[in-house]
Amino acid sequence: MKSAKGTTKKQGQKAYAAAGVDVDLGNEVKGGIQEIVSATHGPEVLGRIGGFGGLFRPDFRGMKDPVLVSSVDGVGTKLKIAFATGRHDTIGQDLVNHCVNDIAVIGAKPLFFLDYLAAEKLEPAVFRQILKGFAKACREAGCAIVGGETAQMPGMYRKGEYDVAGCIVGVVDGKKLLDGSKVRVGDILLGMPSNGLHTNGYSLARKVLIEKGKLPLDAPVPGSRVSLGAELLRVHKNYQPALAALPDGWLKAAAHITGGGLIDNLPRVLPKNTDAVIEAKRWKVPAIFRLIGEMGKVDPMEMYQVFNMGIGMVAVVSPENAAEAAAQLGAKPIGTIGEGSGKVEILL
Repeated sequence: MKSAKGTTKKQGQKAYAAAGVDVDLGNEVKGGIQEIVSATHGPEVLGRIGGFGGLFRPDFRGMKDPVLVSSVDGVGTKLKIAFATGRHDTIGQDLVNHCVNDIAVIGAKPLFFLDYLAAEKLEPAVFRQILKGFAKACREAGCAIVGGETAQMPGMYRKGEYDVAGCIVGVVDGKKLLDGSKVRVGDILLGMPSNGLHTNGYSLARKVLIEKGKLPLDAPVPGSRVSLGAELLRVHKNYQPALAALPDGWLKAAAHITGGGLIDNLPRVLPKNTDAVIEAKRWKVPAIFRLIGEMGKVDPMEMYQVFNMGIGMVAVVSPENAAEAAAQLGAKPIGTIGEGSGKVEILL
């Protein structure tokens, strides 16, 4: 005979599942987390995934003035492409790499990452794809996954949909912190190529290409052999290893070109008495951006304020280091620093 306590527990679980939150399913989904994320753990990570807080013992030997740097972000409506194609393996990589780049421009290397995933219902196969993406990107970045949170939220999300966000913590020695203060008139802007849209501008891209243009996601992009879905799911690049490999003192500033494009992101690292003058003809804008601009009849300047236009990261270096730095970064000179008031001028 079952105890009253046991009966209440069982009935409570059934009632919660009927309300849309399946506790047993949640436990099943989270059951394989340790196996996947343990590959990102080094001796600094203490304990196991599943506690109330992640434990990380940093080693700051060799740093005179360690400064912690943190950032949090999401993937935005790029998720709509994942929902529509049923492909979720790139989303986790997008989130990690975006966060890594955001602290890389301050000179920081990543230490650990935490994720948040909320869904109408947790689907084990989908969750596993996303988690593997987190782990892959974190391994490549030398970053540990120390924890996260999953939530089933019926009524908040449509069937089959979810949202993800991530928080990253890194460290930089105070003497190597990049804040733009060393940027001078005459410095060179080096543009590092992007891998498509990365994680920004998808609301406009979807409206132009899919809603109005009726382009199918499984058909090739006009003038390309790549399907539209595959093109829009290209993984957001991680630029931190390349930036960190430059000789000390070469990198004066860097700007991650995300929402706001070149026009709004570069001013974040410019001294107030300078302008960034960019010559758009210095690089070939990828076809996907040209397609969006032409089909949507979008003003060219707005394109440079919404999308990265093929430049995912901008590094600012002195003229004497520009050629070698460009070679090391796989970048192209795209402009210079001039006198001004902290703005960006795009020369089309």
